[in-house]
Amino acid sequence: MSLPTTTFRFIYYFVQKQWIKFSVIIFCFMVWAASEAVFPYFLKRLLDTLESFQGERSSIYPAVSSVLILIAIFRIADEICMRTEGMVQIAAFPKFRADIRHAVFDYVTSHSHDYFASNFAGNIAKKLADLPISCQRIVEIVCFQFVTAFTGGLIVFVIMGATQPLFALILLGWLIVHLGITLFFLHQSGHLWEMHSEAVANLSGKIVDVFSNMLNVRLFARRNYEASYLGKSQREEIIKAKKAMWQVEIMRIGLGINGVCLLFGMLGTLLYGWVHHWVTAGDFTQVMMQTIWLMGWMWFITFQLTDFVRERAIISNALKLIRRSHDLTDRQNAYPLQVTHGEICFDRVSFAYEANRAVFNQLNMTIPGGQKIGLVGYSGSGKSTFLNLILRFYDVQAGRILIDHQDISDVTQDSLRAQIALIPQEPALFHRTLMENIRYGRIDATDEEVIKASQLAHCHEFIEKLDDGYQAMVGERGVKLSGGQRQRIAIARAMLKNAPILILDEATSALDSVTEKLIQQSLHILMQGRTTIVVAHRLSTLSDLDKIIVFDKGTIVEAGTKEQLLDNQGYFARLWNMQTQGFLPDDESN
Repeated sequence: MSLPTTTFRFIYYFVQKQWIKFSVIIFCFMVWAASEAVFPYFLKRLLDTLESFQGERSSIYPAVSSVLILIAIFRIADEICMRTEGMVQIAAFPKFRADIRHAVFDYVTSHSHDYFASNFAGNIAKKLADLPISCQRIVEIVCFQFVTAFTGGLIVFVIMGATQPLFALILLGWLIVHLGITLFFLHQSGHLWEMHSEAVANLSGKIVDVFSNMLNVRLFARRNYEASYLGKSQREEIIKAKKAMWQVEIMRIGLGINGVCLLFGMLGTLLYGWVHHWVTAGDFTQVMMQTIWLMGWMWFITFQLTDFVRERAIISNALKLIRRSHDLTDRQNAYPLQVTHGEICFDRVSFAYEANRAVFNQLNMTIPGGQKIGLVGYSGSGKSTFLNLILRFYDVQAGRILIDHQDISDVTQDSLRAQIALIPQEPALFHRTLMENIRYGRIDATDEEVIKASQLAHCHEFIEKLDDGYQAMVGERGVKLSGGQRQRIAIARAMLKNAPILILDEATSALDSVTEKLIQQSLHILMQGRTTIVVAHRLSTLSDLDKIIVFDKGTIVEAGTKEQLLDNQGYFARLWNMQTQGFLPDDESN
């Protein structure tokens, strides 16, 4: 879905989805503004009638009845509209915020794996949380303040122009100067507020980063260091906030001087007119009430404009989430992947994370459907990249990757990943219940199916011992569980998914030897009939695989069974002999 990337187009895009409700809100505030603006004129007519009345005071009521009826009509209409507006707000604004949040969340989650690897999660979350609130605030300012002030101000100028044109001209001169000062300073401060919004988002991202790594903070006793580290960003936020706020304060000084000139100018002119008999008491009341009403509204609007500019800056900063186009997208005619055998073919694949630093160059490799292969090599040899390309976390620069003769760039990303179960070395869990985390492998699975998968993964035993069992919360990223427990939950989740292609990325590295033996038995059952790719630093875990592929700097240097490779006394045999306590070292120098 394509979303507008400029502030007002973005807001209008979601307002128009409920245009009837927002039209009712605007109309109600226009009625309220008209009632407030016209009341001083009714009061003028009432006072002028009282001042010129020559009869008995007890008979004044018929003379003022028409004015009283008009006041009653306007006040009743005002009250009805305000209550209507309140009820419509209840229906409109929660949905307005939800629509924005859902649309932007959907867009952001479609960004590539690299996008989330390169940005603070806290920064993204802060912008996503602020965006709907700031958009609502803009709509409120426009509907409640700008529309009200414009409607009321227009009525004031019409009535005052019809009764006392001189005072309308004085008021117009003041308004022009007032708006000129306001717009000049707000233009100056707009970019300052946007810089401040970015500083706040960065600070929020760093705070979340610290909280996410609280274990490291405690282990290394770095609370004071982190406070100092955040202090730099905090000082930057303070400096940028002060710069923007000073612009606003200087603007208010200018507006204050302009307001004082208007007030005393009006009073002096009214007194002069009264002395020379061309201003009545009713005129005096009407002009001063309308002047003070409009002054108050314009001052209020000025304060709201400050909020308006700040909220607009927050929105503009948050819209960076959708201004960046997706660098990994489904093609227009993409179709769902259909897996029958699970054959994976790398056809002359070339890939580089950065220019002039190729990982693969014309890589050719085929994994027959249902075959179990192992990937071996030092860190940086290309194993992880190989997996990332199969999952299409990145697009290849040349060549193609086929699954059952279907180019993965031609199928939908969701259908591709739905056919692959990955058990990572460091599994990430949601801060949800154990039942929800395991069921994530297949959302429609029954409780019985979740428990069966847990039993196969040998995590049912420790779950049963927890106070809340499967309803126990695991903490952020599964922090309440041990590494081995998290790994077993990830294995249960993959078992429940039951995908035709299985990837094990050091899946048993966090397990003790007893549990690993049990899990290996479960994984052996899981691998049956599935295309399986196993990445392992513990080479002994590769014994039962059909083939082992040895990578070195993005190139396949050897391939065969464990026995064949050991008999060849080549690269794999050297790796086997270099194992330290059963594990492969990170590089050849160790």
